Amino acid sequence: MQKVLILDLGGQYGQILARRVREEHVFCEVRLASNVDMEQIRAFQPVGILLAGGPQWQRVDPEVLRCGVPVLGIGGGCLAMVEALGGEVAQTQRIYGRMLMNLEEDAVLFAGMPPITIGWMDQLETIQRLPEGAAATASSQVCQIAAFSCPERQLYGTLFHPEAGHTEGGSRMLGRFLKEICGASEDWTMENIIDMAVADARQRIGGRKVLLALSGGVDSSVVGGLLSRAVGDQLTCIFVDHGMLRKGEGDEVEAIFSRIDTNFIRVNAAERFAKRLAGVTDSEEKRRIVGEEFVQVFQEEAKKLGGVDFLAQGTIYPDIMESGGGYADVLQSHREMRDLPEHLDFKELIEPLRLLFKDEVRKVGRTMGLPEFLVDRQPFPGPGLAIRIVGEITPEKLETLRSADHIFTSELEKAHLHQHTAQYFAVLTDTVLSHGGKERYVLALRAVSTDDFSTAKWARIPYELLDKISDRLCREVPGIDRVVYDITNKPPATIEWA
Repeated sequence: MQKVLILDLGGQYGQILARRVREEHVFCEVRLASNVDMEQIRAFQPVGILLAGGPQWQRVDPEVLRCGVPVLGIGGGCLAMVEALGGEVAQTQRIYGRMLMNLEEDAVLFAGMPPITIGWMDQLETIQRLPEGAAATASSQVCQIAAFSCPERQLYGTLFHPEAGHTEGGSRMLGRFLKEICGASEDWTMENIIDMAVADARQRIGGRKVLLALSGGVDSSVVGGLLSRAVGDQLTCIFVDHGMLRKGEGDEVEAIFSRIDTNFIRVNAAERFAKRLAGVTDSEEKRRIVGEEFVQVFQEEAKKLGGVDFLAQGTIYPDIMESGGGYADVLQSHREMRDLPEHLDFKELIEPLRLLFKDEVRKVGRTMGLPEFLVDRQPFPGPGLAIRIVGEITPEKLETLRSADHIFTSELEKAHLHQHTAQYFAVLTDTVLSHGGKERYVLALRAVSTDDFSTAKWARIPYELLDKISDRLCREVPGIDRVVYDITNKPPATIEWA
């Protein structure tokens, strides 16, 4: 399979760019430029290289530009190329917002494209002088050199970001670079991904046993489907039901995986988790307790089965970049599966999804024939409803939130708004109102739209639907007296409340 390498020179654009490349059915990986050398780059054998950078970009090794494959620098990556080639970069006034970009007719990257409207990504520097042999290929009223090319050396750069949704013709530019300039083949398809994952797992596992902690979420469910296809009943899935799942979720998971060619074990541990969480109000403490107890329960069940040859995990590509690629300093503590390798005696770790983004995982699940309600399941934190209850957890609060969340989600789905909303859920706040001598709670609703979950906008749900949802919640769910809708974007807020 042909590959494209994305070197991240700093900023938040590497992951977004990788998603856009894969949408063109071309495989790519993101590496921090500071963590790789030329020997590793050559060993990767890319057919092309993309340099991704933000306002705080890092310098690039000039050898990268002489490695014999096409290179496209974007944003800070473009500035790094100019500097590495002997050109000059200068500070400028902040360039931000939408503007018309004029493209040179003979520009290789923009061949046949009319002037486009683009959105700058908060540029703080600009190109003062191009390196020898380079020619300007785009300009605007506020930026004389917005892109350049050296076709003889297969070097290209754009100060604007074609991967951004507000850049007209962005996918056309990327597609032209990938397929026409680099000659990359479109072999990154769901069928190929499944075939490779199944073949790799089958070869590695052989006739031995593999164990999977099945949460019922999209990632672990797709791993279960892939490994079942690869090794059948050599796979054992342990589903720990901690009692804080959404309405009917545990029974749905059991119904699906008890029919698949695998060994399925459901552990009903609700009472055990409830005792550990009694009186706990801090959200991080809840995460820690649920994580520790989950590991303990899973470890106990695994020991009953005897030795563990392989442990399977639903690690996906953003997890890899967060843990080793410099995208985040600290992982959220609810990723309890990361603690398991230290507690279990196993030979190897199996991560069939480690190169996939979330949307690709969903597509793989659909291609394998997993039910839509499972593949489209909403993102759900490991501690479940425990952190969507503000304050102390009680059985009554869990039942209240479970019923309220079901009404909210089902109404969005009946209105077909779930297809345009990335995540939606209810939060039981700790605001208590006295009504008729009884204490009743304020319920918060949260719904966001996002492509990659790194940023998000609150979803514009029609007022009529919000009115219907609020009316149902106050009438049908005991304990709910008032409903509010969260209209905070990310940033400044996070998507989850805790």
